[in-house]
Amino acid sequence: EAGLNAVCPRWRLSVLSKDDNGVVLSLGVKNQRLIVSARPFRLDIMQGPEVLLSLNSRGLLAFEHLRLHKDTDKEEVGLWEETFKSHTDTKPNGPTSISLDFSLPGVEHVYGIPEHADDLKLKTTDGGDPYRLYNLDVFQYELYNPMALYGSIPVMLAHNTQRTMGIFWLNAAETWVDISSNTTGKTVFGKMLDFVQGSSENPQTDVRWISESGIIDVFIMLGPKPSDVFSQYASLTGTQSFPPLASLGYHQCRWNYNDQEDVKSVDQGFDQHDIPYDFIWLDIEHADGKRYFTWDPHKFPQPKEMLQGLMDKKRKMVAIVDPHIRVDSGYKIHNEITSKDFYVKNKDGRNYEGWCWPGNSGYPDFTKPEMRAWWASMFAYDQYEGSMENLFTWNDMNEPSVFNGPEVTMHKDALHGKWEHRDIHNIYGLYVQMATAEGQTRRSGGVERPFVLTRAFFAGSQRYGAVWTGDNAAEWDHLKISIPMCLSLGLVGVSFCGADVGGFFKNPSTELLVRWYQTGAYQPFFRAHAHLDTTRREPWLFGPENTALIREVIRQRYALLPYWYQLLYQAHKTGMPVMRPLWVDYPKDTATFTIDDEFLIGRDLLVHPVTEEGSRGVTAYLPGAGEVWYDVHTFQKHNGAQNLYIPVTLSSIPVFQRGGSIIPRKDRVRRSSTCMENDPYTLYVALSPKKFAEGELYIDDGHSFNYDTKKEFIHRSLTFANNALTSNNLCPNCNFLTSSWIEKVLILGASKPSKVLLKMDGKETPVDFEFDTSMSVLTLRKPGMNAGADWTLLLQ
Repeated sequence: EAGLNAVCPRWRLSVLSKDDNGVVLSLGVKNQRLIVSARPFRLDIMQGPEVLLSLNSRGLLAFEHLRLHKDTDKEEVGLWEETFKSHTDTKPNGPTSISLDFSLPGVEHVYGIPEHADDLKLKTTDGGDPYRLYNLDVFQYELYNPMALYGSIPVMLAHNTQRTMGIFWLNAAETWVDISSNTTGKTVFGKMLDFVQGSSENPQTDVRWISESGIIDVFIMLGPKPSDVFSQYASLTGTQSFPPLASLGYHQCRWNYNDQEDVKSVDQGFDQHDIPYDFIWLDIEHADGKRYFTWDPHKFPQPKEMLQGLMDKKRKMVAIVDPHIRVDSGYKIHNEITSKDFYVKNKDGRNYEGWCWPGNSGYPDFTKPEMRAWWASMFAYDQYEGSMENLFTWNDMNEPSVFNGPEVTMHKDALHGKWEHRDIHNIYGLYVQMATAEGQTRRSGGVERPFVLTRAFFAGSQRYGAVWTGDNAAEWDHLKISIPMCLSLGLVGVSFCGADVGGFFKNPSTELLVRWYQTGAYQPFFRAHAHLDTTRREPWLFGPENTALIREVIRQRYALLPYWYQLLYQAHKTGMPVMRPLWVDYPKDTATFTIDDEFLIGRDLLVHPVTEEGSRGVTAYLPGAGEVWYDVHTFQKHNGAQNLYIPVTLSSIPVFQRGGSIIPRKDRVRRSSTCMENDPYTLYVALSPKKFAEGELYIDDGHSFNYDTKKEFIHRSLTFANNALTSNNLCPNCNFLTSSWIEKVLILGASKPSKVLLKMDGKETPVDFEFDTSMSVLTLRKPGMNAGADWTLLLQ
């Protein structure tokens, strides 16, 4: 059985012609057609005379059927059983595998298939190992390597100046992806294109997907724009969940805060040093003997008192809940899973057991809907003793990690009902996060949005929360690689991504730590984390100068929370990535195709973090011929389509706002995002050369599903044109009130007006303003309108 699916805006199949060897189908979109050939089998997707993509043009389709084991005198080695070190993998169906090749004429740049610690643009694998997709608990992973890491999303994007396309290989078994590049037209397709286009040289990328088991089920996303591919993929697997606003703030974590007093001391440290934060985290040591859903009675004897102390400051906590369960007859969770027969089984039908943090552990079978429903019920306040509404969850080790298993994971011949683990391995972590997110939602009666962080993931994991890049190290190269790793995730649906600030293993230098904060503050998920054996590294432990630098960049993050929140809302609605490569918004600019040391946040902020030790300058590429970019710190204006050298000091984080954009900020930073709820906004209006700008403002309660179930939100368009700044309602049917108001408007690239009038409720009121002639910045002070109102500011 095999499936091919094409996802395009208007799918209308009709037969154009057919003969004994095949059929030509119209796809109903812009002269697109599908040529199906039978002998040899291949598919060509065409647009006019152009080949967009072909399948099996190299004849690498393979499908090994399931076999019945028949006893014979001679058996091929490895046919029914394989050994790996001390492990044996029985293969009751024989050597199953599937394979298919894809050819992409005219394509030199392909992206995606996370998770790998590698460049954004995927490399050719000729002469080396293919990219591997197999979720593993990897200790101190290597960089610039196709080795498997914690998560797997079998989605590849292909991009050139004409088109963006995607391939979604829907298979959760161990998968390998081979990539070869051909610029000389040596393949059959290259020759055909040479003939059609009269070209002697045509770039081409060939991709081969190989999975150990399952069926061939492939979705081809035809674009043609990057945004089309994102929405097409979102139509298949869903969009990024809309997180609570507080989860976009700063998270403070280590393995482990020692006890309640330690938590209280760290919490007070942020207040003493005037640094905002929203979440403090507890790792595995907080539980009673690594029994999840419990608290160590000596170190955390009064968890509700601890949580209430945080709640009084409008702060929150995350505690880890891993999917390995201590085999212990005195442990309620283990006893219930055993009585309900919810554990994964051995090949012989007994409960599968392996070694993990608690010692001997069982592994719940999260592929079972009944198991997930029961797991979700354990997050109820009367089941998870000591939990409160400001306690959220971290799912780690969910690859799953088995310390004494092959490659530190579960045996492939373990059983999930009738399915072998080899068939579903890469989707196990998704199911764990799904059940946990459902539990958090259900505990509030379906009212409150969950926040769940996962290490393992698969296609669709974006629907259940955030992802981080696992156990990195306090090294400069690990800081650099966090950018392409998160960019790759964003391209395949996972917008809510980040890396452990400071590095999980080892101890960062103060320079590296500061630079990592400056980078992490401009990535979607912003959490500092560190290994048990590292020295403490709370932000104030490196002297007052470094504390000031870290404080400043965390404050920059909090000022931008309205923009981050609006972008996550857009990602939730449309599938557009939040943190994205420059080529997504500048798809015809070939200079952007391999850039992965800088990135866009939405389309309006460009960030080039400093990731080189001892750096005194960076060169940032500012895209867009005829566009301008404004330095957000100095308001200096720079032309697009240039490489700009920027001198830097340790306090520098090069960030630019696109001319033609309006970004809302909250510049009064308090101790947490919740404390800022009713604070006023400052609008940063960056004018294009044509004196135009546009943006949006999105406001809701920040934590509930009421934006969806009751349409309780404010969504406004902000437009500057013809010397007037106007706020219009994008959702007239919506019903939400805010006490936030517009405190200040900065217009960059402005001309000096003679007067400024606020037109609102049929009245015109003069507004105070200042004009900086040297920087062409107009500042309007306290215009005073409500953030949810209709208004116009007239510059005369």
